This record gives sequence, C-alpha cells and structure tokens, in this order.
Amino acid sequence: MHSPLPRLAFLAAALFAAATSASADSAPPKERVQRGEYLAGIMDCGGCHTPGVFLGKPDKARSFAGSEVGFQIPGLGTFYPPNLTPDPETGLGKWSELDIIKAVRTGIRPDGRMLSPAMPYESYRKLNDADALALATYFKSLKPVKNAVPALAGPSEKPSAPYLAVVSPQ
Repeated sequence: MHSPLPRLAFLAAALFAAATSASADSAPPKERVQRGEYLAGIMDCGGCHTPGVFLGKPDKARSFAGSEVGFQIPGLGTFYPPNLTPDPETGLGKWSELDIIKAVRTGIRPDGRMLSPAMPYESYRKLNDADALALATYFKSLKPVKNAVPALAGPSEKPSAPYLAVVSPQ
C-alpha cells in the first residue's frame, strides 16, 4: 500500500496555485461543483450523512447535515455520521478543501482523530486528485446547516442516541 501523502502535497500545491491566481471573491468553477455533486451522489454520501435516512424518513432539506442514528462497531464504540455542510460550528466550515480530501482518502480528521471505521475511506483513497477536489469543493459549496450530531461513545460508554449494531448470531 502506498502513502497518499505525496499526492496530498501535490494537491496542496495545486490548490495554493489556484487560490493565488484567482480573485478573492471568485467562486469555484461550476463544472467542479457539478462533478462533486455527481460524485457525492454515486458515493452515496447522503445515505449516511442525511438526518432521517436510517429511520426511513430522509430530511432532504438537511441533506448531508449528519445523522442522529449511529453505527456501533464492536470493541470500538458508536459513531454518528457527521455534518458535511460548511456550518462552522457543527460541520466542515472550518475545514479546508485539503482537510476534507485528506479525511476522505485517509480517514484522519484535521485534529488527528480517526473517522468511523464504517467510512469507506479505503475505497475513497482511490479518487483521483481532480475528483477528490471536486467532492471537497461541492461540500464547501453547500448551504450551511447547523446540526450537531450525537457524540461518539467509546466501547464502554452508553450511546446517547439510537444506533445500528452488528450482532453475531448465537
């Protein structure tokens, strides 16, 4: 397995070049946002990160705003899919596009913590640079939605909200 870090360094340089060559008030190219929307759809990001999905009533007005239902992973704890909108308090608002790309590809948040093992970052690590950037740009382009998801519960802690569990047959 190769490290994604050299690719991240290359992508960081490309993002810096794009940022310094564009005016401060310019929006990302429409085509990149559209590609990111397409990728978020086929990657089914909303299938975990939209409130109500796991209860059979997806709240389309809050798409990508995180889930109130988590995943319990034996021995690791209960994880709740986070808010992917650019809300600065409850979502990705303080994350850069590079932070989002790194998290999607490696499963590591900007603060160094791991994402949920349910997140398929092993598959998403194969995104090419243009697609990874398009996905990050799309999430940054969404309307911010304030929605704090329940806190992670460690393996010996009681979850504060509903969750899906993997149970071995007896």
